[in-house]
Amino acid sequence: MQELFKEMIKNEVKPLFARHGYTKKALNFRRVEDGLIYGFNIQKSQANSANHVRFYINCMIHSKELQSMISGGKTMGEQAHLTCRIEEIVPSAPDRYSLTPDTDPITFSQELLSGLEKAVEYMENITSARDIVEYYMNITALHLSEETFHYLLQNGDTTTVQKYLQQLHAKYGAQKRWTIFEKKYAAIFASYGL
Repeated sequence: MQELFKEMIKNEVKPLFARHGYTKKALNFRRVEDGLIYGFNIQKSQANSANHVRFYINCMIHSKELQSMISGGKTMGEQAHLTCRIEEIVPSAPDRYSLTPDTDPITFSQELLSGLEKAVEYMENITSARDIVEYYMNITALHLSEETFHYLLQNGDTTTVQKYLQQLHAKYGAQKRWTIFEKKYAAIFASYGL
């Protein structure tokens, strides 16, 4: 199964990504465009065996604009600002892929490539820092919330800031950890004079 996995990556997955301008390094595929770095990572399961290969597909986008906003211009590496598993952006994709001796390689390959093509298409529609911020606001996520507040406040969008804070409070306000986030948010707002 390990050999079948390697062949699929080499002969099918790599060419799909290459058509979209991605380069390959190990099981990582990367493309840089207009201040954004798009990435896909194929993460093999640690429980793999000779007869069973399981893997996940991680999708990532790094925004140089969001990075410079938070770091104050310091170089901090390429932290992924948008990060998710493929099934979060392609609902028809499985949460994990699994190759066994019973797997039909043709059907498996078609499903894998279809999911990857849809994920690439989804990611191509994220073309700015604002799109990344919108992604997390739409799912009311704590992840990237501090960066989202900085981004919105630097752009003078106080109406959206208030709405997003209300969404976060409605979803997480009853949790004990909310006081930690509330303090962080208050410090961010204070730094903008709010």
